[in-house]
Amino acid sequence: MEALLRWAAELGVSDSLSAPASSSCLGRSLVVADFPDAGGRGFAAARDLRRGELVLRVPRAALLTSDRVMADDPRIASCVDAHRPRLSSIQRLIVCLLAEVGKGKSSGWYLYLSQLPTYYTILATFNDFEIEALQVDDAIWVAQKAVSAIRSEWEEAAPLMRELDFKPKLLMFKTWLWAFATVSSRTLHVAWDDAGCLCPIGDLFNYAAPDDDTSSEEQDTEEAMKCQERNVMLEEIKLDSSSERMTDGGYEDSNAYCLYARKRYRKGEQVLLGYGTYTNLELLEHYGFLLDENPNEKSYIQLDSELCTMGTWPKDSLYIHPNGHPSFALLCALRLGATPTNRQKSFSHQIYSGSMLSVENELEVMKRLGSKCVETLQQLPTTAELDGRLVHFLRNLQNSTNWRVDVEQSSFGQEFAAFLRFHSVDLDCTHNQLPVRLLRSLERWELAVRWRCSYKIALTKCVLYCKRLINELSLQ
Repeated sequence: MEALLRWAAELGVSDSLSAPASSSCLGRSLVVADFPDAGGRGFAAARDLRRGELVLRVPRAALLTSDRVMADDPRIASCVDAHRPRLSSIQRLIVCLLAEVGKGKSSGWYLYLSQLPTYYTILATFNDFEIEALQVDDAIWVAQKAVSAIRSEWEEAAPLMRELDFKPKLLMFKTWLWAFATVSSRTLHVAWDDAGCLCPIGDLFNYAAPDDDTSSEEQDTEEAMKCQERNVMLEEIKLDSSSERMTDGGYEDSNAYCLYARKRYRKGEQVLLGYGTYTNLELLEHYGFLLDENPNEKSYIQLDSELCTMGTWPKDSLYIHPNGHPSFALLCALRLGATPTNRQKSFSHQIYSGSMLSVENELEVMKRLGSKCVETLQQLPTTAELDGRLVHFLRNLQNSTNWRVDVEQSSFGQEFAAFLRFHSVDLDCTHNQLPVRLLRSLERWELAVRWRCSYKIALTKCVLYCKRLINELSLQ
């Protein structure tokens, strides 16, 4: 890491407006720190930070993009250009990334590449056992689709990689999957390339979900002016108390990727970056993690087909919030569905405004929604309570020094036996610690169980919400 920070400083990466010290690009605003319960390795504030203050600047020379790789290597450029019409921008960036990996220490990005994770936990890395552990059909379909799409993209790019004389290891699907996961989970947006850029140092930020807390945070005028005096770039972006970037930065006219503090941070606090608004399934698909409390989470249930088509709402707007409340669109659709067909048109304006039609209509809506959630939960093979205990068991196994003792003392022996059978593993008595490949699979299995558990909790809360409203309405 120290060598990486020195390399980045030489390229002009800095966590302040001043020139970086030759020994490190950090230390003025940020320091690398470990947050074992909140994303692992990330950034801590080196001092108190103001909201909107520049915390990292990465010049274009440090960004790993397909056009930069091709500009440095005419042979790669020639081969990629010949295949350009058949390949997407993401495929081209993956090929360029693998080409740099193949160069080893001769690559200009070697220090950066050597710090990348050796494995990822995005949905496309899930095996069949882990995918089935999601339990919910929609989630299983998303995972299977992701694996199928990436394999197809690898097959399309294989002729180009062979033409570039990639080493056999770099031609393997699992290597392509690693490169895809790197691009999916670590790239930042740039205007000139749909695939984005790999941003050394900048991709060390952990994720914060956008919500209303940051955008409503007050910033007094005196503090804002002091921040502008110390950071002339704030005059260009014109922050005020109600402004908020969805991505907390971007590539600017200064020919650098600039990242800013999304809120006030005290010294030692983890400084987070908002990538955008994602559900937990989307976070798992693209980044390989999920949040225990995600304000942007959405839980979907199977609705009657006519209910999805009778209104003007997109299907993805018909969901249940983490607190169990139906979304505005779902509530409107249910109210419309509980209205006699010959009266739907006359009442549509009132329904679209979000108003309750009548006590009788609302009672019918709550009964239908609650029953649908109960039906969905009953169709799933495990309960949220059992899933919670399984998550605890899987975490213990990942940190265990004697897995047999943990399995024997738990009630999940059958589940773990199925896990071992899937992996064709028959561990003899001399092995008290699980192999690395099984530990990684346990990590993905845990993520799947955590996702399905949060899904069930949301539906359970919805059932309670419906029951409470039914009781209140029945008294009127």
